Amino acid sequence: MVTKSIELEDNSRALELFGEQGRHLEIIGSKLGVEINARGNLITVTGDRDGTEIALSLLRQLYSLVEQGYPLQQRDVEFATGILSQDPAASIAEIFLDQLSIKSGKRTITPKSLAQKYYVDAIRNNDIVFGIGPAGTGKTYLAMAMAVSALLRNDVSRIIMVRPAVEAGERLGFLPGDLEEKVNPYLRPLYDALYDMLPFDRVGRLLERGVIEVAPLAFMRGRTLNEAFIILDEAQNTTTSQMKMFLTRLGYNSKAVVTGDITQIDLERNQESGLIEAGRLLKSIPGIAFVAFSKEDVVRHPLVRRIIQAYEEAEKRRKKGNGKG
Repeated sequence: MVTKSIELEDNSRALELFGEQGRHLEIIGSKLGVEINARGNLITVTGDRDGTEIALSLLRQLYSLVEQGYPLQQRDVEFATGILSQDPAASIAEIFLDQLSIKSGKRTITPKSLAQKYYVDAIRNNDIVFGIGPAGTGKTYLAMAMAVSALLRNDVSRIIMVRPAVEAGERLGFLPGDLEEKVNPYLRPLYDALYDMLPFDRVGRLLERGVIEVAPLAFMRGRTLNEAFIILDEAQNTTTSQMKMFLTRLGYNSKAVVTGDITQIDLERNQESGLIEAGRLLKSIPGIAFVAFSKEDVVRHPLVRRIIQAYEEAEKRRKKGNGKG
């Protein structure tokens, strides 16, 4: 056991770091297995050497954020603690201050985990990016944020959001209503992310002008998509031929982001997921990047991470019981 201390310069900023009734310090101490005490501007950390060093680094980095005017919230402290637990050398400021430049949007969006930061950087630096991992890790939301940002900067002239309609076998004619009514149930999550970033009336105008297009995957065949930011969501439910068809739509000055969760495949048993095959075939091609997310990157309700972990453990037990583990 070791005990180390740091002294902060500004009393009011120290209080922001501590959180209401010291809640932020409680979170850090609990997650890192150390004891943190504050007396005035002096913080003392006691615990094993690794936990103590991580806690001190985290406190210094979070205090630096507060000094820069960052509005530190409880979720930020939780995310930051998780980040340094994974990589003690990580820069919290580099991650949390990486704003995605949605200047006329409704909120400021930044990465909240190491994988999210890698993902955002991969989208900036590659023309095709695959984001693979469980629900709640921000795969689709961050892709949408990057698309909106690119549109507002005039880096692309349109956004195209695509989803497979697996439950209807993409035979949309059997569903009641016009095309929009047929596909809306499948595309609603994409609309939700979009409305979270831009005013409702502006989204409506962009949709009317075709600057933003939302469509089922079946309607992509035969098209060439130039100067576009294309997002394929729920890609685990594409067949191998559908994935090939989608990826070969990419035109000049375009980007494509493909998101999916390979533990949630709804295809028939005899069909291989196009997302899994793409991972095998395309990983070594320059200009294509793959980013893996885990339950540690979940940014929804804290229970979501525990739910994912419970299902993962159950799957391991099933495989072991079947002689596969």
